[in-house]
Amino acid sequence: MNDIPYTSSRQRLINISCFIIWIIYAFVQTALLWWFEVDFNLALNDSLVSATATSLCCYVIANALNHYLPRRKGYFYIVVWGLVLAAISVSLDRWILQYVIYDKGYLSHIDLSLPLRFFINVLLIAWIAMINILWNIQQEHKENEQRKADAERLAREAELYNLRQQLQPHFLFNSLNSIIALIGRKPEEARNMTFQLSDFLRGTLRKDDQQLIALKDELEHLQLYLAIEKVRFGHRLETQVTYDEECLAKTLPAMIMQPLVENAIKYGLYDTTEKVTIGVACSCHNHMLQIQIENPYDSQSNKPRRGTGFGLRGVQRRLYLLFGRTDLLETQATTHIFTSIIKIPQL
Repeated sequence: MNDIPYTSSRQRLINISCFIIWIIYAFVQTALLWWFEVDFNLALNDSLVSATATSLCCYVIANALNHYLPRRKGYFYIVVWGLVLAAISVSLDRWILQYVIYDKGYLSHIDLSLPLRFFINVLLIAWIAMINILWNIQQEHKENEQRKADAERLAREAELYNLRQQLQPHFLFNSLNSIIALIGRKPEEARNMTFQLSDFLRGTLRKDDQQLIALKDELEHLQLYLAIEKVRFGHRLETQVTYDEECLAKTLPAMIMQPLVENAIKYGLYDTTEKVTIGVACSCHNHMLQIQIENPYDSQSNKPRRGTGFGLRGVQRRLYLLFGRTDLLETQATTHIFTSIIKIPQL
């Protein structure tokens, strides 16, 4: 939080409050004294001096509370300060008036009214103190809420960064192993795959500072990934990517599709030597971008499918952290097709 605007606003509140007290005090006291047939000049002089003394004491306690927020036990000291300042204001008022007003009869009436003046000053000082204490409490609450929001945002960004970083190692190791395998028998393909991997990683680094990117950029990055996978799996892997043209400008979390496509390739090619087609379809409607990823699925296979399960869990967690919803990832499984569907709200 910026302390300069806060201090300026606070001082402005103090100045305005004390000025309002001065105006109201002087006007009301003058009107009452004149109503009781006190000479107007006497009433005006008395009111201006009294209003000034009281306003100065209000200003003193307001500025003291500008730098001090009492805790529960500290309110007793505020009460003491208020009583002392009220006594000072009345004493100062009486002392100045003896040099301003020469009517002895009127001065004796002022002496009789000192308890009432003291009571009124206590109320005014208490009012200005309460305003400043409430202001302090409100500002402290705002600062605590801001700190809490900042801490949550930093924790969310750190978790999102960690989730994105987990996408890379296992894909990178597989690609490097494939390059090593190709070097001896197909050096040209190994060379091409190295360039493709370099382009893919360069694109990943460019997206590190971006949470949301256009679907067009995400599909271009996905094509680099698919090109590497096609080198790894050769003729066994076919991909079909379809999209509506009007969806290309829609935004989605960077690299949100890769773990789902990676899962689709891993499980689609599992336990088969036949050609497998992985489908990616993008559509948009009702302010929502929908991406559907399909792969062949054998529900009767008895072989265990090893994996950490990070793909689906990581995507669901990222969507929750970014949009605060748990219904943006769906999976559907039939006898032969497994489908992952992600929905991205368009803000």
